[in-house]
Amino acid sequence: MFILRRLLVSIALLLAPAALASDKPGEIKGSVLEPTAENLALTWAKANVVLPAVLAGGRRWEGHAEDAPDVIGIVPLVVVMHGSSGVAPAIKEFQAWLADELGAASVAPDSLAIPDRLTYASPVDVAIYERVHALRLAELETALKTSRDWSWVDRQRVVLAGTSEGSVAVGRYAGKDVAARLIYSWSCEDNYFVTAPQLGIGPKEPVLNAISARDPYFSAANPWNNDRGVTGSCAAALKDDPKAEVMVIDADVHTILNLPEVRERTAQFLRGILNP
Repeated sequence: MFILRRLLVSIALLLAPAALASDKPGEIKGSVLEPTAENLALTWAKANVVLPAVLAGGRRWEGHAEDAPDVIGIVPLVVVMHGSSGVAPAIKEFQAWLADELGAASVAPDSLAIPDRLTYASPVDVAIYERVHALRLAELETALKTSRDWSWVDRQRVVLAGTSEGSVAVGRYAGKDVAARLIYSWSCEDNYFVTAPQLGIGPKEPVLNAISARDPYFSAANPWNNDRGVTGSCAAALKDDPKAEVMVIDADVHTILNLPEVRERTAQFLRGILNP
């Protein structure tokens, strides 16, 4: 495993620093977290799809999975699992970058497409988080299965990517049918967010983990993680994986997948996987 620690000198100019977690009780809205066939179908139908220009007639295409055009060609596919904010602008920006920089298509299942989908402002009971994680993992599995209907997907070059809440599903997926995993803004550890990491990553599977050193949720800086021995990255969990890389940024922001230095490392990592 390779560990990289970098200082983002201009990070304050790129993204406002996140406040440390509050001790105030969290808030829950909505009630639905059941991974029913109907709910999972909605997360797929409303998934955000981005096709690279090489696949879409010379111009990048973006829209819902249910509206995806029939195209000819073959490209890598990245299944992107969003955080608790849903398919937010940061997710769409990341998908556009994958298409433009790496020529990769991507699909981001939309968990918030489920009517009355439970949402939360942390902290809430860990049992609630685990129900969320079960739903998100089912969404990921549905995306992998349903994307097989797309003839243009290179099944040997399917990558999983997640940020924050979405990274738990990416880390827990136990299938052996993906080329690599990108785990952003989660530390693969026993923390307030899970009962246990329950990682499904293979012993020699390519993984890139990127996280802030003082992540407001998953580092030791968060008081919710007191007495849990949190180190703040996936380094311990992936220490025996020779194909794993961990990038710890000297920062205190949570969402980092679009920061220039993280993009640079992601591009290097994925080029080694997608274009060996």
